[in-house]
Amino acid sequence: MTKTAIVLGTIATLFLGGTAIAQDTYTFAVVPKAMNNPFFDLTRDGCEARAAELGNVTCLYIGPVEHEATTQAQIIEDLITQGVDGLAISVSDIAAATTVIDRATAAGIAVITFDSDAPDSTRTAYVGTDNKLFGVDLGKLLLQVAPDGGTYGMISGGAAAPNLALRVDGVREALAGSNWTEVPGSPTFSNDDIALAVQQMGDLKTANPDIKAIVPVGGWPMFAPDGWKNFVDQYKADVDSGALALVVADTLPQQLELLSEGYAHGLVGQRPYEMGVVSMDTLLSIVNGETVDEIIYTGNDVVTADNVAEFLK
Repeated sequence: MTKTAIVLGTIATLFLGGTAIAQDTYTFAVVPKAMNNPFFDLTRDGCEARAAELGNVTCLYIGPVEHEATTQAQIIEDLITQGVDGLAISVSDIAAATTVIDRATAAGIAVITFDSDAPDSTRTAYVGTDNKLFGVDLGKLLLQVAPDGGTYGMISGGAAAPNLALRVDGVREALAGSNWTEVPGSPTFSNDDIALAVQQMGDLKTANPDIKAIVPVGGWPMFAPDGWKNFVDQYKADVDSGALALVVADTLPQQLELLSEGYAHGLVGQRPYEMGVVSMDTLLSIVNGETVDEIIYTGNDVVTADNVAEFLK
């Protein structure tokens, strides 16, 4: 992003005549929805790598172990009390997060959101996926791999997660006017629980024996490769023939492997590592008094059997 170049240029000007001028050091906290979600491990890695490169920034990665909005809000309250210099938050619940974000900015702390936004809060910027477009891309990919249509169901995470609601809306928008019809009770809500998401795959198929597609709007069921394989193996003939289409969000390494082995038809991936990198740059720009873009999209990737090898390199 352009802000990276701006930050690096600012740092470079602090070196005059070969002598480094003393700089302030900053602690920026990255608060995911859940620390047991491997998606956010990549955000942590990007945050820590960029902080090490910058030299005057510490990345503090802390959040609830499981997806729990009240716990996330309490952790943010604690970080406000500790006086961190900046916060990057993946919002679990808009109402709860907006309250603590507004308290943080009132206390003089730089706040951005990443992955999941609270647009009506006093946060300065959002870094991450265009979630509505992401959902549209999921729907378009389903149309690509299974144009004949049928019934489909979605699996979501937290019922109050704003980014996931946008993805669900995007899928529906892409499929409107097509031959696809959403089954009753869709989406189901896994609350980002990996085991529950795998169970819900089976529940959707059991409740709707003729279902033609399942579209998780987050990668949760594939984050348990053995559980995912166990589900797919029960219906492998249908999956292989395309009678049951599996189009899934995210492109974590285990998901790419499963796709390459024929255990899914397509993935739409986010860029969580880049979210961590750009969050550090954006917070540093804010504390240095620079203007940043309010919305910074990190892009997504559409992966099928045709190009999965490129992503496995």
